[in-house]
Amino acid sequence: MFADRAKIFIRSGKGGDGHVSFRRELYVPNGGPDGGDGGRGGDVIFEVDEGLNTLQDYRHRQKYAAKDGEQGGKRRCHGKDAEDIILRVPEGTVIKEAESGKVIADMSGENRRQVILKGGKGGLGNQHFATSTMQIPKYAQPGQPSQELWVNLELKVIADVGLIGFPNVGKSTLLSRVTNAQPKIANYHFTTLNPNLGVVDLPDGRGFVIADIPGLIEGASEGVGLGHEFLRHIERTKLMIHVVDAAGAEGRDPVEDIYKINAELNAYNPEIAKRPQVIAANKIDVIYADGEDPLVRLKEEFEPQGVKVFPISGVTGEGMKELLYYVSDQLKDLDQKPVVFEQEYFPEEELIYEDLPYTVEKEDEVYVVEGPKIEKMLGYTNLDSEKGFAFFQKFLKDTGILDELEAAGIEEGDTVRMYGLQFDYYK
Repeated sequence: MFADRAKIFIRSGKGGDGHVSFRRELYVPNGGPDGGDGGRGGDVIFEVDEGLNTLQDYRHRQKYAAKDGEQGGKRRCHGKDAEDIILRVPEGTVIKEAESGKVIADMSGENRRQVILKGGKGGLGNQHFATSTMQIPKYAQPGQPSQELWVNLELKVIADVGLIGFPNVGKSTLLSRVTNAQPKIANYHFTTLNPNLGVVDLPDGRGFVIADIPGLIEGASEGVGLGHEFLRHIERTKLMIHVVDAAGAEGRDPVEDIYKINAELNAYNPEIAKRPQVIAANKIDVIYADGEDPLVRLKEEFEPQGVKVFPISGVTGEGMKELLYYVSDQLKDLDQKPVVFEQEYFPEEELIYEDLPYTVEKEDEVYVVEGPKIEKMLGYTNLDSEKGFAFFQKFLKDTGILDELEAAGIEEGDTVRMYGLQFDYYK
């Protein structure tokens, strides 16, 4: 079975703890602190692999964790940084936070590699905490905690054009005729179980990528049948070729079929339903002269709506050239930028706001704020940057820390200490 979805657990590495130690050398009776810093925990990185086209590997293994950083050592020895863990995925994979469904990353277009979870920074050794009033600090900073998430991986194929329509209308035959794709074709419902991609090469170099989306049926948007499994693959397409059995070989009405499929698209995602379509009236080689001409009926119904109808035969190739050149011309006028899903979930910011404890206390005229929540925030925030410092201020306000400092009696100019960070308080 084609694997285009997976749910996995990812965890970055914890930072190594800083070390507490003091110089003990001959002729140095009062050696100062020399505890080394801990190493950085490993990042979780996703990377596009051109050789992959499914998420099959992630069906067999569900948990992926980077290594923790090494602890600091004596004599200012820095702990070893942990290796990053790299998860390779096919192009077009969208990574979403499992609970909210928000997009973390879209591995397509120019985005070939992205750090999803950062490893914790290593803690500072006690060498950093010596002051004129505290010459033998017995405290070292613990390494910053790891980050962890359950994420959903969804593969959304990257194609300019999608072939849509009921099962058995000839989409796979059309694809095999106009591209180098070789889909397996048989005469029964849901013959296509995988989205098949092919490249259309026109003589003047105006090629495009086309995807055969497995057959939809009524109720597909609600999960009926297999069609709903593949609706996500239409999401990147700019234009759709709606293939219908114009001959009604299975007793179907082509006009009704088009309306039914469009209703499913609209129920799944109204924005997709508004994208340009062209109708490929297939199987004209088996239309017989008696009775109403289905091609005339299709054109009278849909061309006034701005949807062009092309009579084609997937078997003989009749009408294919006209259809493909029309599609190529339409694509020229559409936005050439690839459809990329914007990031909606930012792990660093979201996870910092987790419900972790902290304390606000006054020690020798200094207000000390400590706890896992503070360590996590400091570990993932670059206070040297303008954006990082603005986030730091917002964090203090949003989490109620500023309110607690004021309740404890802090006044302008008083000193606040948060582990290795010390600053004066001003409103």
